[in-house]
Amino acid sequence: MESVLKEKKTIILTPKAEKQRKQFLNYFLFNLFLLIKLPAAFFCGLNIKKLDADNCEVTLPYGWRSQNPFQSIYFAAQAMAAEMSTGALALLAIENANAPVGMLVVNIEATFTKKADKLTTFTCTEGAKVFEAIDTALKTGEKVPVRIESVGTMSDGTEVARFFITWSFKRKK
Repeated sequence: MESVLKEKKTIILTPKAEKQRKQFLNYFLFNLFLLIKLPAAFFCGLNIKKLDADNCEVTLPYGWRSQNPFQSIYFAAQAMAAEMSTGALALLAIENANAPVGMLVVNIEATFTKKADKLTTFTCTEGAKVFEAIDTALKTGEKVPVRIESVGTMSDGTEVARFFITWSFKRKK
């Protein structure tokens, strides 16, 4: 039986999108963005460690600002980090599209597998799906939902949570 391999499409970022990517990776500029636009994320200490067209890694420190009474990271802080790992890819794709696109979370599903009591990294590796959905939304003018996965792991590799966030994208008029 012959297997068919799908060729991976390489996404080249526009200069404008590359500038945004670098700003998100700049600790000072990203924290300024959070302070102005997402103060709760700033307060919890979220940080983007890696961002390209395919992947995004967001760290969430364990500490008094993100913990619950049971000495683990509060589920809402984990949800915020998971959403950011998918949303940063969406913002990058919108910037790359060079056209106005609206984005909205329409569903979120989560499974918590272990107690998160250390620095946790949420990783999304489905950037291509986001870029494709935005491209479809621009071509059709219709709402395009896309379900994106983000996995939270502690520094020792232990998976603590798995999120599925459904974004809806639509071309703005």
